[in-house]
Amino acid sequence: MAVKILIADDAAFMRMMIKNIVTKKGYEVVDEAENGAVAVEKYKEHKPDLVTMDITMPEMDGITAVKKIIAEDPNAKIIMVTAMGQQAMVMEAIQAGAKDFIVKPFQQERIVQAIEKVLSQ
Repeated sequence: MAVKILIADDAAFMRMMIKNIVTKKGYEVVDEAENGAVAVEKYKEHKPDLVTMDITMPEMDGITAVKKIIAEDPNAKIIMVTAMGQQAMVMEAIQAGAKDFIVKPFQQERIVQAIEKVLSQ
């Protein structure tokens, strides 16, 4: 059975880039979210195996979304995707329940490594 992934990022090109990387690896992208509020709703709807979550998004940021998803499902597997220089936010995300983080700009291998690592936990 294919691993189901939800991609949350306010930048459409970033969602497309991540989607291309993960589908090439045989993962299924069940949905995409353009902000944290939508990500929380889509998580409840699809119960994906893994979420990639941008930190800086309009309406609801990624850290707030992580807290809401973890409150709903303590076993949720979430990987933060963040721009350079947001280390303090990354630590906050990890404390909120994120399992790993990827720094933009990233290499394709880094996305795959993070997904495989988190799924094996």
